[in-house]
Amino acid sequence: MKPPLVEIKGKKYPPVIENIEEWPIYKLSEDRERFIREINKFTFNRLMRKRTSDQIGDVLAKTIYLERIRVKEEPWKVDPPNDRLFWNKTRKELVRKSLDKEEETALFSNSRILKKIISRYSQEIVGTFKIGTFLFARKFLTVFFRRLLNAAAGRNLKRLFGSKHFLHDRIKVEGETDAIRNLIKKGTVVVVPTHFSNLDSIVIGFAMDYILGLPSFSYGAGLNLYNTGYTAYFMNRLGAYRVDRRKKNPIYLETLKAMSNLSIQRGTNSLFFPGGTRSRSGALEKRLKMGLMGTAVEAQRALCQDGKNDKIFIVPLVLNYHFVLEAQYLIEQHLKRTGKEHYLNLKDASYSRRKIFKFIWKLFSESSDITLNFGKPLDVLGNFVNNEGISFDQNGNEINISEYFISEGEIQEDLQREAEYTKILADKIAERYHKENIVLSSHLVAFTIFNILRNQNDGLDLYGVLRLPSEDYFFEMEIVENVINQVKEKLFLMEQNGEIKLSEQIRWEIRDLIEHGVANLGNYHALKPLKINKKGHIVSEDFKVLYYYHNRLENYDLQKDIQWHSYKMKLTY
Repeated sequence: MKPPLVEIKGKKYPPVIENIEEWPIYKLSEDRERFIREINKFTFNRLMRKRTSDQIGDVLAKTIYLERIRVKEEPWKVDPPNDRLFWNKTRKELVRKSLDKEEETALFSNSRILKKIISRYSQEIVGTFKIGTFLFARKFLTVFFRRLLNAAAGRNLKRLFGSKHFLHDRIKVEGETDAIRNLIKKGTVVVVPTHFSNLDSIVIGFAMDYILGLPSFSYGAGLNLYNTGYTAYFMNRLGAYRVDRRKKNPIYLETLKAMSNLSIQRGTNSLFFPGGTRSRSGALEKRLKMGLMGTAVEAQRALCQDGKNDKIFIVPLVLNYHFVLEAQYLIEQHLKRTGKEHYLNLKDASYSRRKIFKFIWKLFSESSDITLNFGKPLDVLGNFVNNEGISFDQNGNEINISEYFISEGEIQEDLQREAEYTKILADKIAERYHKENIVLSSHLVAFTIFNILRNQNDGLDLYGVLRLPSEDYFFEMEIVENVINQVKEKLFLMEQNGEIKLSEQIRWEIRDLIEHGVANLGNYHALKPLKINKKGHIVSEDFKVLYYYHNRLENYDLQKDIQWHSYKMKLTY
């Protein structure tokens, strides 16, 4: 079955793989039961390796203990109806048939229990991909976004059926797009995005299909999203695999990693967030989780070991929003965690229909862009690759990646060595995030104004600054212009050195830049992080949310050498 051609700015952009039945994710779904058996066998062998019956018994006991706590203290609607019964029966079986038994008897019993638990987890994790559901979701999202864009841009719901505006005017895809489209034909692509919002997966999936014409990727979706009937229906049929973050036990984690490893080996393009969860602070991720990332390294070694020339490519992706749906909730969580202050625990209600509609309406009505910047593709060791998938070291020399997995003259598994390779890859991805980051006007204005506030209250620590009464302060436009000009000079130099990317608004006249940043930052939140008052001064109604947006430019040392102390803080009284 062939999907329709994608229309971009008056051109037809053909899909990379025209026939959906040839998409790797569809082939994997059609072979789901065999794939699950592979996962079960792989996970079982990995857990049993070099473990005695007592050690396996300890793993089982820990898993059962943690699962019984989860069932009791943190149940979800999506959980199987027999969850409590299963873990109670499994516990009794472990006690009755394994504890205080002979080695051989205990090992046999423990093996049976282990296989049963792994099978339960793999059936839960592995999703499916249905062509009919995908085509419906594609058509629905395209029509919904397009019509809402036309209505919002005209601020008139009567324009729902207009066609004046185009989605690519709001959802912009930049960076190494041609390289990614080409690499899809050369091997398996793993996209590793930054993570700021629960809407990231929808935005990325839509953009990669609607704009780039890429086949669907396998991606992890939090099991909590399946609590809603409509969401569960689509997630179950669009290639998502389920990730239950409540489950921290070794059996579940090994099963999840086995699924990722084996699906990549099968050539299924994958997407996962290496930060693990949404950035609570609003900053770009620096410390990445190694679990799923390590599965790409292991999968590459396994392919080399099998004599296959298939290659795995890692593509960093930086998402850029002027405003984030969940910003207030996320920064409250970050401050509570880092400052150990008694902050109010806000409920994350950002995934309600009303909140999502309001977010999209504001996005489209205020000409606020979402930008997806695809970074330079890497191999699993963090080396750059060209459009043909050839790897080059830091000196520009072509390298054969299989040679990095050789021990004693042949390609061998070495999990300790592969763990080191994973750390190298993680560091490289984090470095690329900061270099592929696109500075938006809102980022620059928020960063500058919060630093003016902080430096003029340098006798206070961060939490003291955040407790200041925002209604008592204003920022004179002339001062803000002066400081932003100093920061811009540093940004232009960094851009020349390939250390960051700048949006077109950063090059505007200073007053236009500031007004654009303030307008975009303040057009969604009830309490405005920034706005311009009737006297022409910039004010903030929420220093904590302002701090969240400021954090996007943290870790660049932009605040150094700025003449902060020559500016006096202004009070409103």
